Amino acid sequence: MEYALQVSGSYDDILDAAAFATDRGLVALALPDHYLMAFSEEKAKTTPAPDAFVQFGGLARDTTDIDLVMLVSPITFRHPAVLAKMAMTLAEMSSGRFALGVGTGWMDREHEVFGFDYPEIAERFDMLEDALGYLRAAFDPDSPGYTGERYTLEEFPLSPMPSTNVPIVIGGTGPHKTPRLAGMFADEFNIYPGPDLAERIERFRAAAVEAGRDPDEIRLSTSGQVAAAETETEFEELMNGYAAEMGIDRDELDAQYDKRRTPRGTYEQVNERFEGFRGLGISRFYFQGIFTPIDTAALLDGLGIT
Repeated sequence: MEYALQVSGSYDDILDAAAFATDRGLVALALPDHYLMAFSEEKAKTTPAPDAFVQFGGLARDTTDIDLVMLVSPITFRHPAVLAKMAMTLAEMSSGRFALGVGTGWMDREHEVFGFDYPEIAERFDMLEDALGYLRAAFDPDSPGYTGERYTLEEFPLSPMPSTNVPIVIGGTGPHKTPRLAGMFADEFNIYPGPDLAERIERFRAAAVEAGRDPDEIRLSTSGQVAAAETETEFEELMNGYAAEMGIDRDELDAQYDKRRTPRGTYEQVNERFEGFRGLGISRFYFQGIFTPIDTAALLDGLGIT
Protein backbone atom coordinates (compact mmCIF):
# COMPACT_ATOMS: atom_id res chain seq x y z
CA MET A 1 0.00 0.00 0.00
CA GLU A 2 1.25 3.47 -0.87
CA TYR A 3 0.04 6.59 0.87
CA ALA A 4 -0.77 10.16 -0.16
CA LEU A 5 -2.25 13.37 1.24
CA GLN A 6 -5.36 15.26 0.12
CA VAL A 7 -5.42 18.74 1.61
CA SER A 8 -6.83 22.22 1.07
CA GLY A 9 -5.91 25.68 2.24
CA SER A 10 -3.65 28.56 1.31
CA TYR A 11 -0.89 28.01 -1.21
CA ASP A 12 1.76 28.23 1.49
CA ASP A 13 -0.08 25.54 3.48
CA ILE A 14 -0.32 23.11 0.57
CA LEU A 15 3.29 23.74 -0.41
CA ASP A 16 4.27 22.83 3.15
CA ALA A 17 2.12 19.71 2.83
CA ALA A 18 3.90 18.76 -0.40
CA ALA A 19 7.30 19.16 1.27
CA PHE A 20 6.13 17.11 4.26
CA ALA A 21 4.71 14.36 2.02
CA THR A 22 7.92 14.19 0.02
CA ASP A 23 10.06 13.97 3.18
CA ARG A 24 7.84 11.20 4.58
CA GLY A 25 7.95 9.17 1.37
CA LEU A 26 4.31 9.71 0.45
CA VAL A 27 3.66 9.38 -3.27
CA ALA A 28 1.13 12.08 -4.10
CA LEU A 29 -0.50 15.33 -3.07
CA ALA A 30 -4.16 15.70 -4.02
CA LEU A 31 -6.39 18.77 -3.89
CA PRO A 32 -10.20 18.85 -3.92
CA ASP A 33 -11.99 21.10 -6.40
CA HIS A 34 -14.61 22.92 -4.34
CA TYR A 35 -15.88 26.49 -4.28
CA LEU A 36 -16.99 26.06 -0.65
CA MET A 37 -14.81 24.21 1.83
CA ALA A 38 -17.05 23.41 4.80
CA PHE A 39 -20.26 21.53 5.54
CA SER A 40 -21.48 24.06 8.09
CA GLU A 41 -23.07 27.16 6.53
CA GLU A 42 -21.38 29.47 9.03
CA LYS A 43 -18.03 27.73 8.71
CA ALA A 44 -18.22 27.91 4.90
CA LYS A 45 -18.51 31.69 5.10
CA THR A 46 -15.08 32.01 6.70
CA THR A 47 -13.16 29.00 5.33
CA PRO A 48 -10.99 29.94 2.32
CA ALA A 49 -11.68 27.99 -0.88
CA PRO A 50 -8.87 28.82 -3.35
CA ASP A 51 -8.97 27.68 -6.96
CA ALA A 52 -7.25 24.29 -7.00
CA PHE A 53 -6.19 24.45 -10.65
CA VAL A 54 -4.33 27.72 -10.04
CA GLN A 55 -2.66 26.16 -7.01
CA PHE A 56 -1.58 23.17 -9.09
CA GLY A 57 0.18 25.57 -11.45
CA GLY A 58 2.36 26.66 -8.55
CA LEU A 59 2.92 23.10 -7.35
CA ALA A 60 3.89 22.00 -10.85
CA ARG A 61 6.91 24.33 -10.65
CA ASP A 62 7.60 24.36 -6.89
CA THR A 63 7.77 20.56 -6.51
CA THR A 64 9.84 18.03 -8.43
CA ASP A 65 8.95 14.45 -7.50
CA ILE A 66 5.54 14.03 -5.95
CA ASP A 67 2.47 13.20 -8.05
CA LEU A 68 -0.20 15.93 -8.24
CA VAL A 69 -3.81 14.71 -8.32
CA MET A 70 -7.07 16.62 -8.77
CA LEU A 71 -9.46 14.63 -6.59
CA VAL A 72 -11.94 15.45 -8.14
CA SER A 73 -13.36 18.25 -10.33
CA PRO A 74 -17.16 18.40 -10.75
CA ILE A 75 -18.22 18.29 -14.38
CA THR A 76 -20.81 20.94 -13.49
CA PHE A 77 -18.08 23.58 -13.07
CA ARG A 78 -16.36 23.54 -16.49
CA HIS A 79 -16.69 22.42 -20.09
CA PRO A 80 -14.43 19.40 -20.75
CA ALA A 81 -12.39 21.48 -23.21
CA VAL A 82 -11.38 23.73 -20.31
CA LEU A 83 -10.53 20.69 -18.17
CA ALA A 84 -8.49 19.18 -21.00
CA LYS A 85 -6.51 22.35 -21.69
CA MET A 86 -5.72 22.93 -18.02
CA ALA A 87 -4.77 19.29 -17.48
CA MET A 88 -2.49 19.13 -20.50
CA THR A 89 -0.80 22.39 -19.50
CA LEU A 90 -0.28 21.18 -15.92
CA ALA A 91 1.06 17.85 -17.17
CA GLU A 92 3.58 19.71 -19.34
CA MET A 93 4.55 22.09 -16.52
CA SER A 94 5.02 19.22 -14.03
CA SER A 95 6.91 16.85 -16.36
CA GLY A 96 4.00 14.42 -16.46
CA ARG A 97 3.12 14.36 -12.73
CA PHE A 98 -0.46 15.68 -12.98
CA ALA A 99 -3.58 13.47 -12.93
CA LEU A 100 -7.07 14.81 -13.61
CA GLY A 101 -9.94 13.58 -11.48
CA VAL A 102 -13.51 14.18 -12.66
CA GLY A 103 -16.85 13.47 -10.99
CA THR A 104 -20.52 14.39 -11.00
CA GLY A 105 -20.33 16.96 -8.20
CA TRP A 106 -22.26 16.50 -4.98
CA MET A 107 -22.21 19.66 -2.87
CA ASP A 108 -25.56 21.35 -3.50
CA ARG A 109 -24.76 24.57 -1.66
CA GLU A 110 -21.70 25.56 -3.69
CA HIS A 111 -23.77 25.32 -6.86
CA GLU A 112 -26.49 27.49 -5.34
CA VAL A 113 -24.09 30.16 -4.08
CA PHE A 114 -22.16 30.52 -7.35
CA GLY A 115 -25.06 29.98 -9.73
CA PHE A 116 -23.84 26.78 -11.40
CA ASP A 117 -26.43 24.65 -13.17
CA TYR A 118 -27.00 21.57 -11.05
CA PRO A 119 -29.13 18.99 -12.83
CA GLU A 120 -30.47 15.86 -11.18
CA ILE A 121 -27.92 13.14 -10.52
CA ALA A 122 -28.94 11.01 -13.53
CA GLU A 123 -28.25 13.90 -15.89
CA ARG A 124 -24.96 14.67 -14.15
CA PHE A 125 -23.87 11.09 -14.76
CA ASP A 126 -24.79 11.50 -18.44
CA MET A 127 -22.71 14.69 -18.53
CA LEU A 128 -19.81 12.90 -16.87
CA GLU A 129 -19.84 9.97 -19.30
CA ASP A 130 -19.90 12.34 -22.26
CA ALA A 131 -17.09 14.43 -20.78
CA LEU A 132 -14.94 11.36 -20.13
CA GLY A 133 -15.23 10.32 -23.77
CA TYR A 134 -14.23 13.84 -24.78
CA LEU A 135 -11.24 13.88 -22.42
CA ARG A 136 -10.00 10.50 -23.60
CA ALA A 137 -10.08 11.83 -27.16
CA ALA A 138 -8.38 15.10 -26.20
CA PHE A 139 -5.51 13.30 -24.44
CA ASP A 140 -4.89 10.92 -27.37
CA PRO A 141 -2.65 12.43 -30.08
CA ASP A 142 -3.97 9.84 -32.56
CA SER A 143 -7.65 10.36 -31.74
CA PRO A 144 -10.09 11.00 -34.59
CA GLY A 145 -11.98 13.47 -32.38
CA TYR A 146 -15.16 12.91 -30.43
CA THR A 147 -18.88 13.35 -30.99
CA GLY A 148 -21.19 12.96 -28.02
CA GLU A 149 -24.64 14.10 -27.02
CA ARG A 150 -23.38 17.29 -25.34
CA TYR A 151 -19.76 17.72 -26.35
CA THR A 152 -17.88 17.48 -29.64
CA LEU A 153 -14.18 17.71 -30.48
CA GLU A 154 -12.90 17.98 -34.03
CA GLU A 155 -10.00 15.87 -35.25
CA PHE A 156 -7.42 18.58 -34.69
CA PRO A 157 -3.83 18.56 -33.35
CA LEU A 158 -3.99 19.90 -29.80
CA SER A 159 -1.00 21.67 -28.28
CA PRO A 160 0.69 21.57 -25.86
CA MET A 161 0.28 17.79 -25.98
CA PRO A 162 2.19 16.42 -22.97
CA SER A 163 4.89 13.84 -23.54
CA THR A 164 3.04 11.34 -21.36
CA ASN A 165 -0.65 10.49 -21.16
CA VAL A 166 -2.68 12.53 -18.67
CA PRO A 167 -4.12 9.97 -16.23
CA ILE A 168 -7.86 10.22 -15.59
CA VAL A 169 -9.08 9.59 -12.06
CA ILE A 170 -12.73 8.76 -11.44
CA GLY A 171 -13.99 8.93 -7.88
CA GLY A 172 -17.27 8.59 -6.09
CA THR A 173 -19.64 6.48 -4.05
CA GLY A 174 -22.09 5.39 -6.76
CA PRO A 175 -22.87 1.65 -6.66
CA HIS A 176 -23.33 1.02 -10.40
CA LYS A 177 -22.68 3.94 -12.76
CA THR A 178 -19.42 5.05 -11.14
CA PRO A 179 -17.78 1.59 -11.30
CA ARG A 180 -18.95 1.22 -14.90
CA LEU A 181 -17.45 4.54 -15.95
CA ALA A 182 -14.24 3.78 -14.08
CA GLY A 183 -13.90 0.49 -15.90
CA MET A 184 -14.44 2.22 -19.24
CA PHE A 185 -12.30 5.35 -18.81
CA ALA A 186 -10.23 5.54 -15.62
CA ASP A 187 -6.51 5.17 -15.09
CA GLU A 188 -7.27 5.32 -11.37
CA PHE A 189 -10.53 4.48 -9.62
CA ASN A 190 -10.80 6.27 -6.28
CA ILE A 191 -13.49 4.22 -4.62
CA TYR A 192 -14.85 5.29 -1.26
CA PRO A 193 -15.12 2.65 1.48
CA GLY A 194 -18.47 1.14 2.30
CA PRO A 195 -20.28 -2.09 3.04
CA ASP A 196 -20.58 -2.86 -0.69
CA LEU A 197 -16.94 -2.10 -1.48
CA ALA A 198 -16.12 -5.57 -2.81
CA GLU A 199 -19.22 -5.58 -5.01
CA ARG A 200 -18.38 -2.17 -6.50
CA ILE A 201 -14.85 -3.35 -7.25
CA GLU A 202 -16.20 -6.44 -9.01
CA ARG A 203 -18.53 -4.25 -11.11
CA PHE A 204 -15.59 -2.02 -12.01
CA ARG A 205 -13.46 -5.00 -13.04
CA ALA A 206 -16.27 -6.48 -15.15
CA ALA A 207 -16.82 -3.12 -16.88
CA ALA A 208 -13.11 -2.86 -17.67
CA VAL A 209 -13.06 -6.33 -19.21
CA GLU A 210 -16.20 -5.54 -21.23
CA ALA A 211 -14.49 -2.38 -22.52
CA GLY A 212 -11.47 -4.42 -23.64
CA ARG A 213 -9.24 -3.16 -20.84
CA ASP A 214 -7.16 -4.98 -18.23
CA PRO A 215 -8.54 -4.06 -14.78
CA ASP A 216 -5.19 -4.94 -13.19
CA GLU A 217 -3.62 -2.02 -15.06
CA ILE A 218 -6.03 0.48 -13.47
CA ARG A 219 -5.00 1.75 -10.06
CA LEU A 220 -7.51 1.24 -7.26
CA SER A 221 -7.32 3.84 -4.50
CA THR A 222 -9.45 5.03 -1.64
CA SER A 223 -9.41 7.96 0.77
CA GLY A 224 -10.81 9.38 3.95
CA GLN A 225 -10.49 11.69 6.91
CA VAL A 226 -8.80 9.18 9.17
CA ALA A 227 -9.19 9.66 12.92
CA ALA A 228 -7.00 7.42 15.04
CA ALA A 229 -5.35 7.28 18.45
CA GLU A 230 -3.50 4.79 20.61
CA THR A 231 -6.43 3.95 22.90
CA GLU A 232 -10.22 4.07 22.77
CA THR A 233 -10.27 6.86 25.36
CA GLU A 234 -7.82 8.97 23.36
CA PHE A 235 -9.86 8.33 20.22
CA GLU A 236 -13.05 9.63 21.89
CA GLU A 237 -11.23 12.75 23.03
CA LEU A 238 -9.89 13.25 19.50
CA MET A 239 -13.34 13.01 17.89
CA ASN A 240 -14.88 15.38 20.41
CA GLY A 241 -12.14 17.87 19.61
CA TYR A 242 -12.75 17.56 15.86
CA ALA A 243 -16.46 18.22 16.34
CA ALA A 244 -15.74 21.34 18.37
CA GLU A 245 -13.27 22.64 15.76
CA MET A 246 -15.82 22.11 12.96
CA GLY A 247 -18.62 23.80 14.88
CA ILE A 248 -20.88 20.74 14.81
CA ASP A 249 -22.05 18.31 17.46
CA ARG A 250 -20.50 14.88 17.88
CA ASP A 251 -23.50 13.01 16.45
CA GLU A 252 -23.28 15.05 13.24
CA LEU A 253 -19.56 14.33 12.95
CA ASP A 254 -20.15 10.61 13.44
CA ALA A 255 -22.84 10.72 10.76
CA GLN A 256 -20.40 12.29 8.31
CA TYR A 257 -17.79 9.62 9.00
CA ASP A 258 -20.42 6.89 8.79
CA LYS A 259 -21.55 8.15 5.40
CA ARG A 260 -18.02 7.95 3.99
CA ARG A 261 -17.18 4.74 5.92
CA THR A 262 -13.62 5.95 6.39
CA PRO A 263 -11.19 4.30 8.83
CA ARG A 264 -11.33 5.50 12.43
CA GLY A 265 -10.63 4.08 15.84
CA THR A 266 -7.42 2.92 17.46
CA TYR A 267 -4.26 2.65 15.37
CA GLU A 268 -4.66 -1.13 15.44
CA GLN A 269 -8.26 -0.93 14.16
CA VAL A 270 -7.32 1.46 11.35
CA ASN A 271 -4.44 -0.76 10.24
CA GLU A 272 -6.87 -3.67 10.12
CA ARG A 273 -9.00 -1.62 7.71
CA PHE A 274 -5.94 -0.94 5.57
CA GLU A 275 -5.22 -4.66 5.44
CA GLY A 276 -8.77 -5.19 4.24
CA PHE A 277 -8.25 -2.62 1.48
CA ARG A 278 -5.08 -4.39 0.36
CA GLY A 279 -6.95 -7.67 0.17
CA LEU A 280 -9.40 -6.09 -2.28
CA GLY A 281 -6.62 -4.86 -4.56
CA ILE A 282 -6.55 -1.25 -3.35
CA SER A 283 -2.99 0.02 -3.64
CA ARG A 284 -3.17 3.70 -2.59
CA PHE A 285 -4.79 5.57 0.30
CA TYR A 286 -5.24 9.36 0.45
CA PHE A 287 -5.32 10.88 3.93
CA GLN A 288 -7.84 13.72 3.70
CA GLY A 289 -8.11 16.76 5.91
CA ILE A 290 -6.57 20.03 6.99
CA PHE A 291 -2.79 19.64 7.02
CA THR A 292 -0.98 20.28 10.30
CA PRO A 293 2.58 18.91 10.35
CA ILE A 294 2.59 17.80 14.00
CA ASP A 295 -0.81 16.06 13.88
CA THR A 296 -0.17 14.46 10.50
CA ALA A 297 3.25 13.21 11.59
CA ALA A 298 1.75 11.77 14.78
CA LEU A 299 -0.95 9.95 12.78
CA LEU A 300 1.55 8.45 10.36
CA ASP A 301 3.88 7.47 13.21
CA GLY A 302 1.03 5.85 15.12
CA LEU A 303 0.05 3.82 12.05
CA GLY A 304 3.67 2.84 11.40
CA ILE A 305 3.83 4.65 8.06
CA THR A 306 7.44 5.77 7.61
